[in-house]
Amino acid sequence: MKKLASSAALSERADRITRRARADNWKKPPRRIEPSECITCGNCLRSCPGEFGAIFDHGLDVVIVPELCSGCPSCVLECPVDCIYVDEDWTPTGDAMWNHIELTAEGAA
Repeated sequence: MKKLASSAALSERADRITRRARADNWKKPPRRIEPSECITCGNCLRSCPGEFGAIFDHGLDVVIVPELCSGCPSCVLECPVDCIYVDEDWTPTGDAMWNHIELTAEGAA
């Protein structure tokens, strides 16, 4: 069962969304989902801790937003096809996805 995030953790997530940046104290690189291997089961999305909330449905794909991903292994442990990898060379998330994230965050508030 997914553990609920504290209000402080959710506030930190909201700050990362506003800044569109990873937390300065995160040492691990973010994760990424390889779309050609993913079966879109949603296990990763459901297992991502609420204080990160880094995984989203995006059309027919499931994606990890690197700025929100701490690099923890929660999603990796739940993936039945092992399609989630460390993303050392991640690129910033585009505006269209940030707009989706902001709308989703507003709806949850």
